[in-house]
Amino acid sequence: MEQEQLHQLKQKVVKMLVASADKPSQMLNLIDGLQRLGVSYHFTTEIEAALKHIYETCDHSHFDDLYTVALFFRLLRQQGFPVSCEMFNKFKNNQGKFQECLIGDAVGILSLYEATHLRVRGEEILDEALTFTTHHLESMVPNLSNPIAEHVVNALNQSIHKGLTRLDARCYISFHEQDDSHNKDLLNFAKLDFNLLQKLHQREPSEITRWWKDLDFAKKLPFARDRLVECYFWVLGVYFEPQYWLARRILTKVIAMFSIIDDIYDAYGTLEELALFTDAIERWEISSLDQLPEYMKLCYRSLLDVYSTIDEEMAKQGGSYRVDYAKSEMKNLVRGYIEEAKWFHQGYVPSMEEYMQVGLLTCGYKMLATVSYVGMGELATKEAFDWVSSFPLIVEAASVINRLTDDIVDHRFEQQGGHMASAIECYMKQHGATEEEAIIELYEQVTNAWKDMNAECLYSTNVPMPLLVRVLNLARVINVLYKDEDGYTHSGTRTKNFVTLVLIDSVPIN
Repeated sequence: MEQEQLHQLKQKVVKMLVASADKPSQMLNLIDGLQRLGVSYHFTTEIEAALKHIYETCDHSHFDDLYTVALFFRLLRQQGFPVSCEMFNKFKNNQGKFQECLIGDAVGILSLYEATHLRVRGEEILDEALTFTTHHLESMVPNLSNPIAEHVVNALNQSIHKGLTRLDARCYISFHEQDDSHNKDLLNFAKLDFNLLQKLHQREPSEITRWWKDLDFAKKLPFARDRLVECYFWVLGVYFEPQYWLARRILTKVIAMFSIIDDIYDAYGTLEELALFTDAIERWEISSLDQLPEYMKLCYRSLLDVYSTIDEEMAKQGGSYRVDYAKSEMKNLVRGYIEEAKWFHQGYVPSMEEYMQVGLLTCGYKMLATVSYVGMGELATKEAFDWVSSFPLIVEAASVINRLTDDIVDHRFEQQGGHMASAIECYMKQHGATEEEAIIELYEQVTNAWKDMNAECLYSTNVPMPLLVRVLNLARVINVLYKDEDGYTHSGTRTKNFVTLVLIDSVPIN
């Protein structure tokens, strides 16, 4: 019944897309609505074709208003089309500043603010635009009425480009409903689709949960974080689309194991035990079990079992080589961990260069980016695995975002617990800087890493966009979960609310 209703509403949306074909401004607004309501995955080919047509035929100079120019820029950049930021020069005055008359245009300024998050290095006009729009949006909030006031507050907290599709869709559905000019068919389609997809996402973790409970890590390894639901939420941020169910199952299990291994190295094992564990993972054979202490045996056996199950699954598809790449990255990860453990036990504070070389491995994103491709079917070719394993700039940038954001928010908490020096200590020692100066510099590096990711998505010809988006989504998860605190370790407040919105509470349908 619901599926039939969804199908009928989908046909209506297809008609809207056809009707907007020769009206660029209308088409851009429709695509933006579909993306923000979380239903654009139904229309990927139509949207790709429409934006390509707009890119090739539409002269943006015909758009006079800031809102539409910024929307044009954002949607095309998002799709990988290298449109120039010079189009914003017409909104500047003779002194090279943004025109004062724009200040009253809340919708236009908000649109420009969202567009600035797609910038790459060297685009000073967009750096200026971000400062300009942030300042004016913050000062106009008290004088705005809803729904625009809510939009602005939400955007200042979380830009569209760096957010998670399911979470943002959930919020945007309620914003959209408050807008008097909303399209009822589109809104009903989004609500119904959200709830049907949520039911699928509620069913999926049951098999993973059974596996996790059978391992009984919570009781047998009480020092380790027990975060299976959070792991699944993390993976939903990487891909929520129905066709990626196998990829989700694989990546959730691997993230759960990665979390346990991280805690063994970080919080529990002696240096001698960690050396044995590293050696066992290098060998990757069940006979290595005998050399390990009891508590490590459970983790090691489980790790081998997880990869063995993935191997069986891939063998059916003729893709066993994929698991070799995944294992290789797990070995790289523990090599980094043992290096950090040695530093900690020696009380050694490395230089930033030394620290980042190892820290970009131990944050785990090269490993997770590789594993994220394993269950993606034919799209992830051998060439794609060679590419992701070469540590391309987009994966490096996602790793920088992960490593430094994590270090900044965990800094005070970890120093109380006697952890290894983080990027903050390394930077302070090397440059004779204060903690505040170190944090400012590291946030600057995070900003540049986002610019690098944007550039990689723009000019990529050899890697399909759906593969690049997984890496981009990994960075987005960090941006959302580690906004002001480590929302993975301390998951009882904000993260719990996110999980409730996406996985537990359905959208009310009138």
